[in-house]
Amino acid sequence: MTAKTHNEIAAIDPDDIGHNSSPNPSFNDLIASRLSRRHLFGLGVGTAGAALLQACGGGGSGSGGGFPVLPAAPAPAPAPAPAPAPAAPKLGFTAVAKSLDDVVSVPPGYTASVLYRLGDPIAAGVPAYANDGTDAPATYDKRAGDHHDGMTFFGINASNKWDPANASRGLLAMNHEAITPLFLHPTGQTIVGTGNAAVRSVADEVQREFFLHGVSVIEVNKGASSWSYKQDSSFNRRVHTLTEMTFSGPAANTDYLKTKFSTDGSKTRGTLNNCANGTTPWGTYLTCEENWAGYFRRITATDNPSRSAKELAAFTRYGVAGTGRELWSTVTPDTADNIYGRWNAQVTGATATDDYRNGANTYGWVVEIDPFTPGSTPKKRTALGRMGHEGACLGPVVAGKPLVWYMGDDSRNEYIYKFVSTKAWDAADINGGLAAGDKYMDDGKLYVAKFNADGTGVWLELKLGVNGITASNPAYAFGDAADVVINVRLAADAAGATKMDRPEWTAVNPKTGEVYVTLTNTNAASRPITATDAANPRFYNDPKGVAATAQTGNPNGHIVRFADDGADPTALSFKWDVYLFGARATASADINLSGLVADNDFSSPDGLWFSSVTSGLLWLETDDGAYTDVTNCMLLGAVPGKVGDGAAKTITNVDGATTRTQATFVGKAPGTDGLRRFLVGPKDCEITGIAESGDGRALFVNIQHPGETTAAANIANPALFGSHWPEGGNARPRSATVVITKNDGGLIGL
Repeated sequence: MTAKTHNEIAAIDPDDIGHNSSPNPSFNDLIASRLSRRHLFGLGVGTAGAALLQACGGGGSGSGGGFPVLPAAPAPAPAPAPAPAPAAPKLGFTAVAKSLDDVVSVPPGYTASVLYRLGDPIAAGVPAYANDGTDAPATYDKRAGDHHDGMTFFGINASNKWDPANASRGLLAMNHEAITPLFLHPTGQTIVGTGNAAVRSVADEVQREFFLHGVSVIEVNKGASSWSYKQDSSFNRRVHTLTEMTFSGPAANTDYLKTKFSTDGSKTRGTLNNCANGTTPWGTYLTCEENWAGYFRRITATDNPSRSAKELAAFTRYGVAGTGRELWSTVTPDTADNIYGRWNAQVTGATATDDYRNGANTYGWVVEIDPFTPGSTPKKRTALGRMGHEGACLGPVVAGKPLVWYMGDDSRNEYIYKFVSTKAWDAADINGGLAAGDKYMDDGKLYVAKFNADGTGVWLELKLGVNGITASNPAYAFGDAADVVINVRLAADAAGATKMDRPEWTAVNPKTGEVYVTLTNTNAASRPITATDAANPRFYNDPKGVAATAQTGNPNGHIVRFADDGADPTALSFKWDVYLFGARATASADINLSGLVADNDFSSPDGLWFSSVTSGLLWLETDDGAYTDVTNCMLLGAVPGKVGDGAAKTITNVDGATTRTQATFVGKAPGTDGLRRFLVGPKDCEITGIAESGDGRALFVNIQHPGETTAAANIANPALFGSHWPEGGNARPRSATVVITKNDGGLIGL
């Protein structure tokens, strides 16, 4: 009987595994879109969109060559003069130095306080967390989960309704992405056997892990001198792997989602690997399921013979194969309602309603939760597609116009998507709960991005019968609308979308409507020097540590941004450039393309979020392993410009004896006025998840998995833990939320 850590079970980060073997080209292989951009402009936009276009300084009209000239439309009434654009914020803090210390460092004049830690109780009568693996498993559905991640602050008024401007009371909804098993049990996970024969032999351990994934909703309050969470609030809630949920949208109630638990395909249990997040304009929370595929057990040697060619193609594209990353399905005996066996995605019964062969299809969705109604049943919104969802960022909200969400699919060589609602926004739906979600999120158009090498791009609709998404597609024969959203990666392959370097968080600039997407990194295997392109232009070596261990490819990552044409989020074309390139300050000019210096150099951008109070202030978080010989992960504040504020540039890439030039588009160098390091976290952590109080005077930030590289053999020797944050001493490390305030009570970052 041996104890193993999660890292030993799954030594490779699931984010780093790509499953896209489609022949879709990279940018240098793309030709200009067959659609004339001038023709697209000529189709026009609505009055509100035109006003936004004017305010943002964009424009264009006319008809392209080869298209018929359309009759001129009557001239619209003159639009009212746009309101003056708010002045750009100015960074007002001293840059924090890089650090390898086991602390949270913030600028002088700021205080970071721990608010909510792994295991903290969220109901009356639940004891404080012992943090030694002995806490009763049954209490964990009333405790904070592990690996705190994306989150949103929902201000709440005295009538217990959503009040976005509230400065002192709110509901904090947050994701718990995964777990660090070593610190959850007395001596880590108990596993018997190896390989396909490995099993979990202690059911209590697995029960803890079920509860520690998912989402927390907690009430937080500002006191006279600090923020705290209210342990006995009636709003407090945990949503986890055992929480019942319903499906809505095109895949609901179809054969693809039928299981022994739900014989009509209308519901499932749970959510997990909840990474980034999103919001709605009616006041609900969107949690997004990212690396869900690896939790399911499917031994290909025994299961493949029972599967159709289509099923095998889908499993391969999504990476559903293996023993299951936490071996949950192996606990015996199973319960009557199959809380363990449901993670076995193999064919074991006569039909789909006799087993969980479709279990993997029930994950990979955007899930809507109403934080103001603790008893409500969350809904998985299938119209937004099934993928490794890295958030769902809401675009500009304009009355009378459709709503738009932008999404990344977090794996190497995956795509960027957007969903456009059929219904136009009506502010009367504010506080409409899940019923509003039914109206706006179950019917719409799903698109995937194709980037062109000339700095333009197009949105390709993912719909049965268009863009190669047909029953005659040679790679995958699409059957119906549900098949398209369930296998949206295959639909995007068929449409010809552009492979990107691990698309992570998306963020929309409230001043300009432009969209920013973090591309965390890639390696030489995923994008060799011959496959660099305009938007993924670098191939280089970033030697790490005293041994100068080679890190080749694009180990430091970058951030791409784009502006939908006409400043209209529903437009079918856009312009793009690369806003920032991660790099060491000491790297050469062909690597450090953004001119980073000691006060703002970074690696592996991940979390990305614009403040809604200090309009135009961008926060950037890192999830890094490449630069950790120099510094722990960090949070940076930025004041970005606009797409096109830089210039075209040709760089030189080198791989041994191979040299290759690459043209790209580089945004204006930020300098320290436009980018500064604001926070550095403790050892082995990721900085992720960010939200603010209604007045912008409290910033909530998550510190995820400190000490995660601790070896299983060291569990009995606390002196050898990789981190002891936040408690210090010999304590086991805990993921936690910190709240940052300015000592003079001012706005954060300014």
